[in-house]
Amino acid sequence: MSNIERYSEKLRVIRQAGSYRSLHNLEHNGFLINDSGEELLNLTSNDYLGLASNPNLLEDFHRKLDVKSMTFSASSSRLLSGNHAHYALLEEDLADLYGKEAALVFNSGYHANIGILPALAGKRDLIVADKAVDASITDGMRLCEAELMRFNHLEYEDLRYILSRERERFENVFIVSEAIFGMSGDVADLQQLCEIKREYDTFLYIDEAHAVGVRGTNGLGLCEEQGCIDEIDFITGSFGKALASVGAYLVCSELFREYLVNTQRTLIYATALPPINVAWTRYVLNRLPEFYEMRVRLADLADELREVLHEKGFVTTGDSHIIPMVCGENEAAVEMYELLRSNGFYAMPVHYPTVPKGKAMIRFSLNAAIPDEEYSCLVDFLRCLE
Repeated sequence: MSNIERYSEKLRVIRQAGSYRSLHNLEHNGFLINDSGEELLNLTSNDYLGLASNPNLLEDFHRKLDVKSMTFSASSSRLLSGNHAHYALLEEDLADLYGKEAALVFNSGYHANIGILPALAGKRDLIVADKAVDASITDGMRLCEAELMRFNHLEYEDLRYILSRERERFENVFIVSEAIFGMSGDVADLQQLCEIKREYDTFLYIDEAHAVGVRGTNGLGLCEEQGCIDEIDFITGSFGKALASVGAYLVCSELFREYLVNTQRTLIYATALPPINVAWTRYVLNRLPEFYEMRVRLADLADELREVLHEKGFVTTGDSHIIPMVCGENEAAVEMYELLRSNGFYAMPVHYPTVPKGKAMIRFSLNAAIPDEEYSCLVDFLRCLE
């Protein structure tokens, strides 16, 4: 078998396992998408508040800012000539909103998560992470020289057991968790994680990617909702989901910001974000408190959908706007996707290896801007499933 044939064989195995992926060319129209001529209700986007398709926001942004003077490329890394003034404004606002000393903006959540921990955690350190953390965090931990251990998902006594046994062997320990887990919709107990951090003298790293914008009175995420911003050493979040923009951020101490600027490869060697994108991010960020009612509506929609799925006997998890509909094997999830699609709903299957074998699912990702009548069609369809 030739080298090329080996790759063909690997693809054949992926297809046979029901794990084959493909790219869809989609046209977006608010909460609807057009895929190959079919108009479908989009239930797979991370635009949780519907801000990406809100024309009033965009018009106001154009009216209030001199958009014509903003370029569409920074043309350099931040440490060369790409650190334009909009970065400083955004990072100052982030630090003020969270009441932290400093903030640092990155090109994406993936850039943040594969760069921060490798820069911070050295050979004499330990990272203890929830087993269900995002793939970007997992990839970042693999790049670390630190030792890595995992605790069972949301089982904090397991975390305590690991730390009681291992803490004294290491200089620094980093506890790592998502706030809202992107696949399962599970919500972390940040208060308990803060207690464990204090008990064992560790650092605490929380990824708020799926929570910022949709949780907390002012939309700052689960750390705001659970009242523990001050105790979390590293809070990361994404601008590319509920905030309808691009990029990611870290809020932390000034010392760690300075250290990362000097050591984090995904910051040092990446071309900076364009000024127009950073300005748009800042505009949306500072309007987050205005979207409180949308956050409430999103939670209400999620509660109703979760209740309907339970009534129909489907296994689901979590307590958030991300609702998995567990189907079992990969083929069952693909069949459900096709059934939903044929009835006007676009909700993608998530299957092994993204989730464990036998846990393939439809991941419903809700949007507060979906009109009542469209959402009622989804609920009625699910209630009629046999």
